[in-house]
Amino acid sequence: MRLLFILVLFIASKSFVYAQTTDPLLTPDVENQKKWVDSIYDGFTLDQKIGQLFMVQAFSNMGLRHENIISQMVTNNHIGGIIFSKGDPVSQAKFNNTLQSAAKVPLLIGMDAEWGLSMRLDSTYAFPWNMTLGAIKNNKLVEKAGYHIGEHCRRLGVHFNFAPDIDINTNPKNPIIGNRSFGEDRDNVTEKASAFMHGMHQAGVLSSAKHFPGHGDTDTDSHLALPTIDFDLKRIDSIEIYPYRRLIKEGVSSVMVAHLNVPALEPQNGLPSSLSKHIITDILKEKMGFKGLIFTDALNMKGVANFSSPGDIDLAAFLAGNDILLISEDVPRAAQKLKEAYDSGIISEERLAYSVKKILKAKYKVGLNNLKPVKLDNLLADLNRTEDDALYQKLMENAITVVKNKGDILPIRNLETKKIAYLKLGDDDGSDFLKGLQKYGKVHEVVGNNLDEVIENLKAYNTVIIGFHRSNDNPWKSFAFTNKEMVWLYEIARTNTVILDVFVRPYALLDLKTLENVEGLVVSYQNSPFAQDASAQVIFGAIQAQGSLPVSIGNGFVAGNGLTLSSLSRLGYAIPERVGMSTEKLNKIDAIAQRAVDEKMTPGIQLLVARKGKVIYSKNFGKHTYDKNAEPVKFNDMYDVASLTKILATLPLIMELEEKGIVSLDTKLSRILPDYVNSNKKDITLKQMLSHYARLNPWIPFYFATLDINKRPDPKYYRKESGGKFTVKVANDLYMRSDYQDTIQKRIKDSDLLKSLHYRYSDLPYFILKKYLEKHYDKGMDELVQDRFYQSLGANHTTYNPNNIFSDINIVPTEIDDYYRHQKIQGFVHDMGAAMQGGVGGHAGIFSNANDVAKIMQTFLQKGFYGGKRYFKPETLDKFNTCFYCDENNRRGVGFDKPQLSDTGPTCGCVSMSSFGHSGFTGTYAWADPEEEIVYVFLANRTFPKAGSNTLLRENIRTDIQKLIYEAIID
Repeated sequence: MRLLFILVLFIASKSFVYAQTTDPLLTPDVENQKKWVDSIYDGFTLDQKIGQLFMVQAFSNMGLRHENIISQMVTNNHIGGIIFSKGDPVSQAKFNNTLQSAAKVPLLIGMDAEWGLSMRLDSTYAFPWNMTLGAIKNNKLVEKAGYHIGEHCRRLGVHFNFAPDIDINTNPKNPIIGNRSFGEDRDNVTEKASAFMHGMHQAGVLSSAKHFPGHGDTDTDSHLALPTIDFDLKRIDSIEIYPYRRLIKEGVSSVMVAHLNVPALEPQNGLPSSLSKHIITDILKEKMGFKGLIFTDALNMKGVANFSSPGDIDLAAFLAGNDILLISEDVPRAAQKLKEAYDSGIISEERLAYSVKKILKAKYKVGLNNLKPVKLDNLLADLNRTEDDALYQKLMENAITVVKNKGDILPIRNLETKKIAYLKLGDDDGSDFLKGLQKYGKVHEVVGNNLDEVIENLKAYNTVIIGFHRSNDNPWKSFAFTNKEMVWLYEIARTNTVILDVFVRPYALLDLKTLENVEGLVVSYQNSPFAQDASAQVIFGAIQAQGSLPVSIGNGFVAGNGLTLSSLSRLGYAIPERVGMSTEKLNKIDAIAQRAVDEKMTPGIQLLVARKGKVIYSKNFGKHTYDKNAEPVKFNDMYDVASLTKILATLPLIMELEEKGIVSLDTKLSRILPDYVNSNKKDITLKQMLSHYARLNPWIPFYFATLDINKRPDPKYYRKESGGKFTVKVANDLYMRSDYQDTIQKRIKDSDLLKSLHYRYSDLPYFILKKYLEKHYDKGMDELVQDRFYQSLGANHTTYNPNNIFSDINIVPTEIDDYYRHQKIQGFVHDMGAAMQGGVGGHAGIFSNANDVAKIMQTFLQKGFYGGKRYFKPETLDKFNTCFYCDENNRRGVGFDKPQLSDTGPTCGCVSMSSFGHSGFTGTYAWADPEEEIVYVFLANRTFPKAGSNTLLRENIRTDIQKLIYEAIID
């Protein structure tokens, strides 16, 4: 029977043949490598040779006694390597240096760092798990992940990363592999493993394919018992063994053999694969031609430890063909057993030399012929780099998978029609997801003590986003829905339009009996902050959806499924390095902004920088006021943006009408407003007005005429309560006569023109245009901009008169007025002329935050396209961004400010001439540069408590920051 089995095995194993043509442990200077290996080996005693076979587990967090034990093994047992486990990187580096200095021949250092050093060490970087990488179509990104992990290993003095895990996880109930696998499809697993391996090799770190012959289809943890892989040879060859053939051909450094019972490959019942000569020598080495190192899996695992006693297990593993005995339970006893076997002729010198010299070749390959200690300086910083964040972010963006998209619910469009709720399921934090969603639309978190309460609360919304959040600490954490959560999901989906986003391994979805009533299904794989933020961007179309399922998830969704959704060109959020900027250089901005706050140029600042459609810097400084108990500036706090209103409100409305042919840049004032037919301004064109080249006065202090002899609001024009003619609210408890609007317009119409034609900045065109726009549409400016722009843009914190909608806690005060309204101005426009129009001016009155201003500026930068909607044609933007009077020493575009023509002006002098923007009296500034694709927004309330001297302008704070932005460009 045994002979028959061996014959069958021999015939079937022919298909395993995929010989490694080169030795993966050889270096280009093979002659020098051989000389070094031979000289070291020839100088060894038998004990030293045997000692090289052991790789011992060490911890950097177990104290001096443990360190002494390991050090004694190095000196007394001559062990060849260390596999470091838990601890912290600095302690490990110190311990590593100590052990290396004690070793006669430098130690080969290994670690389990499948998703980075954080698999074992705190204070180190965690890259996405293999299951997440398995969703990425671009294998070059997976290769880059392997490279970054390899760099971290190398920096910490680790030569061998026991990765990639190439188990094909065809069993969803696998308790130990799961997220550590690239998925269930053998070809995808093989491609990903190959890419990951090559990345590590490029970083100079050796690889290890595991767990041979395949640990993916079992529901038993080999740490606790011996799993059985009960398939025939054809299945094992075509699935489990498949990726090993490819990686062996491509030069994998080592293979780790699992503790598995594989009856189809090993005739002895219950013999672990790690002790099987048939599996290791006959198949892996001879039939598959593998020439690299062969590791046992840890010999203290119950899957093998229960088979025999310590020492005997080690001897059996070596005789089976393993080169390195990993985590022996008893090194001295095992070494003695090996020595006795050598002395009795069971182990030949040739066999011993074969393994030891392979180990020495590996040591030479990683540079241990010229050992250098691990440097401690900047170690933590080197293991937690900005470029790692940039890569992680890109990996998550490419992994997130849209599985279902009924009715094209994704990405979310038409924000003006959406009322969106967010409901969190799971026991982990989802705040980054919610914050990410709220950057794009009005998304409210809905909570309730019971299902009925939640369903009632959801009636106010037409779209419900459910986030399922479980711990991201490690890949073995619980990932399943509870029965209660499943009931809630079914009932909510039955009565609402639902987008379900799961931030766990895809297998969680297998428990759901139906997804029929779920319109949108997104798999985000992990619950890290980057994953949450990237998923929010996918849902709103700031980035593409391009991942595919690495495993099947039931309900008809199988591995490989994944819908590709195009971007809607909304602003995304990214690490500066993603768009060719330097985080380190951008951070220099902080000092200038903080100086402005510290020196009381302004109480607080909101700052935002975007490039290539990505917000890469968004920070807040200071407080709402100088009061020590004042509110710190927050992301969604709203500022009076003053004259930015001109380009954020009036100009888009005029551009729209010009594009439709209702007006042109050459349209004269008398045509759009017949009142001006007999005025001295009748022939002024839109182009002249908006270019500030029309001989108009800079401003008219309309409010002066409404003050009494004591310079207080005259009762003739104001009341403390609304009623009758007194309906125009200019501040708290202060209402102006509504008929005074006509007086304002008449004064403008009748005002004298400047004596000479030259560039002179003026607010008056925007008073005039406000009147025209409201007359044309028969609707207020505040309604017009909301209906036509802000709501669909998702500019939800941009509005006139924010105190009608928002709490004062979110509105930054602008001034303590002691000359007109005589009160703190908060939520009311600072500009007096705009206040006299009920807070709705064409030149001032808009309140906003930096994020919303950036959306509008990005729309301009993208030539009128944003969020999947075209607001203007590109040629319209080009026309209004033209300096028609540059030859007359007037830098202005049509509405937009432009860079200076001489030495001084509104910019740092380092921007392109195609750039455009505007500034505001309250300290605000917004600028866009098409050539560098940069948007820069600076919001401040430098007018608080008094407008006074404009130190912010005099000290060039805004333009100095702009200069730093351009200095931060690295490509």
